[in-house]
Amino acid sequence: MQSSPVPAGPSLRRVRWLVWGIALVIGASAGVVIAVLHGSGSAAPAPSFSLGMESSAAAATWPAGERRAPDFRLVDQAGAAVSLKRFRGRPVILTFIDPLCRNLCPREAQVLDQVVSKLPAGSRPAIVAVSVNVFANARRNLLTDVAKWRLTPQWHWAVGSTPSLQRVWRSYEIAVEDQPKTITGVTVHNIVHTEAAYVIDASGHQRALFLWPFRTADVAAVLKRIG
Repeated sequence: MQSSPVPAGPSLRRVRWLVWGIALVIGASAGVVIAVLHGSGSAAPAPSFSLGMESSAAAATWPAGERRAPDFRLVDQAGAAVSLKRFRGRPVILTFIDPLCRNLCPREAQVLDQVVSKLPAGSRPAIVAVSVNVFANARRNLLTDVAKWRLTPQWHWAVGSTPSLQRVWRSYEIAVEDQPKTITGVTVHNIVHTEAAYVIDASGHQRALFLWPFRTADVAAVLKRIG
């Protein structure tokens, strides 16, 4: 995908198609690059993909001050309120992840951790990971991921009530679908969701959208450019 400014109006609908349309294809094509089927009830093997499929640029970019990032109020793994306003004055990477995923979500987390480690300590962004799995938001799951995925101190989970999370998903055009299955009387929730990350600048405006798989260097380049 080529990086290009996306103004409000007709061009923005193209971004929405990218984020929603490809995500919904996953129902027919498990393993599609951008949206990945995660079985939250089991540690499924990670789907394979070629590194050559990685995008060399953001799926979309916006000029400074053009597109305000919708704010929200959720709770992080420490029980503290988490919002974009909380981090005003520093950049934020906003992503959407299943805490019980054991395939591509941890890979994305590692890439984002690498982004943070490549930047000077004084300019490192906060990472806000909004949960896409309402069945996975127990604090023990979030803390397990912090330890198992070796998450950076800049990482903040964002969880809350189902209606609160659904409002955030809609605000950022993130497709989320639960495909439950009952196995010997136990319900397993397979979560289908768009794998995406937004870069938000210190003033609270969206500057770039990355769709998985993306590269550490490309996200870091956007953060360096926006200062």
